[in-house]
Order: sequence, then C-alpha cells, then structure tokens
Amino acid sequence: MMHFSCDLCGKDMTPANAQRYVVKLEAFAAHDPAQITEDDLDVDHVEEMAETLNALEEAGAEDEMELAPARKSMRFDLCPICYGKFLSDPLGRETVPKFDFSEN
Repeated sequence: MMHFSCDLCGKDMTPANAQRYVVKLEAFAAHDPAQITEDDLDVDHVEEMAETLNALEEAGAEDEMELAPARKSMRFDLCPICYGKFLSDPLGRETVPKFDFSEN
C-alpha cells in the first residue's frame, strides 16, 4: 500500500477515501532569441572561452562554482485545504512577512 501525506501540512492521506491533489512544477531558464549585432561579429569568441577556462583553472577545485540545474521538475501531494491555499497564492506572496520601515 502506498503512503501519501501532504507535503505542506503533513496530513496523512493514505486512506482510500482521502482526497489528494498533485501539483507539478517545472522551472527552467528562459531563452529569448538574441539578435546578432556588428559588435557580436567583431568579438573573438574562442579567445573569450580560453580566458574563461583559464580563470576557472586558476580558481581551483575549492572555489568551484555551483550552477543551478538548467531544468528542475518537482511534484507535490497536497491535501484539499493546502491545495486551496496553493491555488489562491501559488507564489506564497501572502505568507512572506511584509516590513513597514519608518522614514528616518
């Protein structure tokens, strides 16, 4: 038997009559087609790549950059209450505390 619990509140949704919702998210870098200009044609891209590779080698393994994955897919199981909250505020803007700074 599969066990399901709400990924937000932790409610057990394993019983056969428990209603649950699946939310799938996919995040990826947007790519807008670039227009080529005269300046782009004048740049030596091989030289730029060589400089970048040299800089990475000089930085060493301890300073390795961690790159975010190009594409990330996520799946969440939600109970009906959390699903309703998700639909009304999918980015969680209402849950982020808002600061009211005084003018000094």
